[in-house]
Amino acid sequence: MAAAFLLCPRVALPLRRGCRLVVSCSASSSDAPGGVEFQGRVGFLGLGIMGAPMASNLIKAGCDVTVWNRTKSKCDPLLSLGAKFEASPARVASSCDVTFAMLADPESAAEVACGTNGAAEGMAPGKGYVDVSTVDDVTSKLIGERITSTGASFLEAPVSGSKKPAEDGLLIFLTAGDESLYKRVTPLLDVMGKSRFFLGDVGNGAAMKLVVNMIMGSMMVSFAEGLLLSEKVGLDRNTVIEAISQGAINAPMFSLKGPSMVKASYPTAFPLKHQQKDLRLALALAESVSQPIPTAAAANELYKAAKSLGLANQDFSAVIEALKAKVQSSQQ
Repeated sequence: MAAAFLLCPRVALPLRRGCRLVVSCSASSSDAPGGVEFQGRVGFLGLGIMGAPMASNLIKAGCDVTVWNRTKSKCDPLLSLGAKFEASPARVASSCDVTFAMLADPESAAEVACGTNGAAEGMAPGKGYVDVSTVDDVTSKLIGERITSTGASFLEAPVSGSKKPAEDGLLIFLTAGDESLYKRVTPLLDVMGKSRFFLGDVGNGAAMKLVVNMIMGSMMVSFAEGLLLSEKVGLDRNTVIEAISQGAINAPMFSLKGPSMVKASYPTAFPLKHQQKDLRLALALAESVSQPIPTAAAANELYKAAKSLGLANQDFSAVIEALKAKVQSSQQ
C-alpha cells in the first residue's frame, strides 16, 4: 500500500458568500497561491451522529446543500438551516456537483451508492462522489468502480474524530482516489476538518482509518482495565486519570472519557457498535496480509461482549461494563 502522504493543516480563511453563479458554495483553501475556491452544489447522504454536524457546517459556511437520509425527520434541522431535500441518493447526486456520503457500515455505504435509486444512478461525467464512511478497502473499491463507471470521479475520505470534532469542524480526513477531485473539494474538507491526508490509491484511506480505529479501540480497553484495577487496589480513579494526563502516555481520549467512565456514564460520541465493527474490519484486513494483531483481537471480543449486554448504542467507552461483568461472573 505504498502511497504519497500530504498533511494539510486547517487554516482560518474568510469564506466568500453570495457568488453570482447559480451554483452557490464558496469556500477558500490555501493549497494554491491566492487560494482555491469551490463553486458548486453539494449533496450529503446520511445524517447520523457524524453526518448531521458535517452537513450543518457546510450550510453555515454558505454552501448550497441538498440532503437525504433514510429517516427523513433527521433532515428537518438541516432544512431549517436552508438545506434542500431530495427523496433518494440518486436524485441528490443528479442535482449536485459533488456528493458526500456518511453511512454507518459497509453494507449501508454500498447500498446507498450502488443499490436501486443509489447515488451512482445520478452520477455523470464532471460530478464527484466523496465517501466519508468507515468501510473496508474491498467495499471502498467496489463503490469507487461503480461511481467511476458512470464517468464521475471518486474519493474515499473516512474521518478520524467523533461527534464533538464533527460539530466543531475539527475532523481529520484520510483521503485516497482521484487526486483532482481531492483538490477540487479541499475547501469543503477544510470547512469540516482541521487537517487532511492524501494517501494515493483507493483502499489506502480505508486501511488507514481501520488502523487508527484499531489502535483507539485497543487503547480504550487497556484504559478501562487500568481504571478497574486501580479501584480494586484502593486507588482513586480520578487521580489515576490526572496522573496519566501528566505523562508520556497521555491521550486526549483518556482525559475526555475517564471522568464519565468513573461515573458509569457513557454519552454517545462514537457508538460502541461502530468501534466493534471497525475492529472486525481491521481483523479481516490483517488476515488478508497474514499480520497477527492479538491485542486487537482480544479487544474485539470484549466489545462483542459489551454489545451482548445491550450497550451497542452507548459510547464505546462503555466497554468497561463488559469488564465489570467478567469480574462479577468470576466471583460467582
